[in-house]
Amino acid sequence: MPQLTKAQLIQQEGRIALALEALKQGYFTSVTAAAKSYDVPKSTFQNRVNGVPMQINHRPPNCKLSIIEETTLVEWILSMDQRGLAPRPDSVRQMANLLLAKRSDSNSNIQVGKH
Repeated sequence: MPQLTKAQLIQQEGRIALALEALKQGYFTSVTAAAKSYDVPKSTFQNRVNGVPMQINHRPPNCKLSIIEETTLVEWILSMDQRGLAPRPDSVRQMANLLLAKRSDSNSNIQVGKH
């Protein structure tokens, strides 16, 4: 099956939300009928019925920085760039490790990887 574009995914999720609402209201007696009527994949619709959120909303388990920490790091990089001091990859890695160290306890030695 070909990959969907972001716009297509948003449209599909909208149709899934409508199908979920129609199923809850009792317009359909089965998941299959609702999925077929709203032209959404049955397996995806079944997952939403079971409470499984979109994959795009999930954060991979190997991400060490939180979203707030990543945003802070990006803001720091942009701030340095505005001052004419573009940070080198080693500087960015050191700043990311500093953010991790501030969050974690002193016993753990968690550091970001090369990429």
